[in-house]
Amino acid sequence: MSADVIIGAQWGDEGKGKIVDLFSEKYDVIVRYQGGANAGHTVIVGDKKYVMHLLPSGVLHSEKMNIIGNSVVIDLGSLVEEINGLKERGIKITPKNLKISENAHIVLPYHKAIDKAREGKKEGAKKIGTTGRGIGPAYTDKYTRTGIRVRDIFNAQVLAEKVKENLEEKNFLLEKFYGAPALKIQDVITEVEKFGAIIKPYVSDTAGDINKALKAGKKVLFEGAQGALLDIDFGTYPFVTSSNPTIGGVMTGTGISHKNIKKVWGITKAYQTRVGNGPMPTEMPEMEGKKTREAGGEYGATTGRPRRCGWLDLVALKYVCELNGLTDIILTKIDVLSIFKELKVCTSYTYKGKKIDTFVADGEELYKCKPVYETLKGWEKDLTKIRNYKNLPIAAKNYITFIEKYSGVKVSIVSVGPEREQILKK
Repeated sequence: MSADVIIGAQWGDEGKGKIVDLFSEKYDVIVRYQGGANAGHTVIVGDKKYVMHLLPSGVLHSEKMNIIGNSVVIDLGSLVEEINGLKERGIKITPKNLKISENAHIVLPYHKAIDKAREGKKEGAKKIGTTGRGIGPAYTDKYTRTGIRVRDIFNAQVLAEKVKENLEEKNFLLEKFYGAPALKIQDVITEVEKFGAIIKPYVSDTAGDINKALKAGKKVLFEGAQGALLDIDFGTYPFVTSSNPTIGGVMTGTGISHKNIKKVWGITKAYQTRVGNGPMPTEMPEMEGKKTREAGGEYGATTGRPRRCGWLDLVALKYVCELNGLTDIILTKIDVLSIFKELKVCTSYTYKGKKIDTFVADGEELYKCKPVYETLKGWEKDLTKIRNYKNLPIAAKNYITFIEKYSGVKVSIVSVGPEREQILKK
């Protein structure tokens, strides 16, 4: 009975999909525990590139069980498109290797309409940078107890009543406040029932499925979306996501006990990135940022938006390590830093005239924090062809050791490229 967790240790986009794909070979069950279709996990196998938004990254292994947990908000159309797209590429997806929680909430057309209208009404720095996928409004309905769950799709009366009740409020908002067109009740119901019929064979009591697997001695891997610094409770609020990518989200998002969790892997890039608005103290000047973005291919998997780039923020990383009880760090994209002669690493902030070494988990206050850097020697060598950790340049190893000493957590795996064989075990 063993359950391990992979958590993004930054603002998302750390390379979780590739790592989950690699780890999947050693696990029997892979579970996505929160988030929605606003997150994209990219996996490269040989010359093939796969991008998953809702499906667990382990779905590329047909013999593994993949589960979408109850705290995921599901865009039915996106999920069906994703399943069909992978099937067309020869990936086997059946009710035997994919299960969807009957208690997961679904993203409705009115959630997307409100999301886009709300973000469009904001100006400048007040924009959160949402993808417009309806994630926030769907979670809002969940917590106001007006949401529609997967299980409701298959009860025509319940579905009709809930859609009608919701649209009375949503259409008022859309028309009267946002100046957007109203939605028709029957159009929403027809769309939901259409996609619902397709996913019905996959629907299950996933909490029961996971616990049954654990009791049977199966190895389970939990995969989150986004990153810890985007957590609704512990991230840079309000510039956050609407769920809990942190360790607590595993329990509430799947129905397992903390007693089952053994390893907690935190994935961090060797530098910092962020999509959308929100503070990032170590953000690079424009030229350095552009150079890093191009070298690292830093564009959103879901939206294609360019990611902002910055130097590694160890204050933030240590905060994530302590918050989630990380047992190991997985360091990705260290090869990208080969473009620099010297590397800056943030070890503290200047905040309100004082030097601090604690993270400020508030979106407005973190803007006021200025990074204090230590400069480390770069290596200026191509790392992408290295296949053994011991062959890394001394300067790269020193960089890794610096991270370990500051965070108090060992770096167990280092990635020098996007492909499976570019993963180095320390």
